[in-house]
Amino acid sequence: MSLQVLAGSAVLSASEEGGISSLAPKTEELIVGLVGFLVLLWILKKFAYPMFERTFEERTAAIEGGIARAEQAQQEAAAALAQYQSQLADARGEASTIRSEAQAERARIVEEARAEATAAAEAVATRAAAQMEADRLAAKAELSAEVGRIALDLASRVVGESLDDDARARATVDRFIAELESSTQEGAR
Repeated sequence: MSLQVLAGSAVLSASEEGGISSLAPKTEELIVGLVGFLVLLWILKKFAYPMFERTFEERTAAIEGGIARAEQAQQEAAAALAQYQSQLADARGEASTIRSEAQAERARIVEEARAEATAAAEAVATRAAAQMEADRLAAKAELSAEVGRIALDLASRVVGESLDDDARARATVDRFIAELESSTQEGAR
């Protein structure tokens, strides 16, 4: 059966019994229902509403606290980032200073090593020049003695007599060598 048929049959049966008033609630039921509704409304207002309100406030406070904590954490992170960047800039500056000092120290060490090497080379050159001069003088003396002996031998053969007198022979050889050197020097000029 359909809903219209049922509703139609209820209206017909009510009209047969004395009108449509059988569908209207009775006054006592209406008053009891209204009182029950008011009591339920009072109980909800007294107990349930404060719990809902407290829960809502707690959630609001938790959300606002979370937002505040997040903002504070963000501010702390920004401060830490600024401090880190400052420390990084300081470290870079210090590294630059250390690098500059190291380069200056390297240049100083290289210059000292160069100066020491130059001084050592000059000392070696001076010693070599002195040694060469000493060797030259020794060779000259040895050569003079050898030339003297050869000259005496030649003079002995030319003169036909022995020049055994060493002092006189040596004086003659020295004079000859001196004349030879002076003529060599004049020829070089």
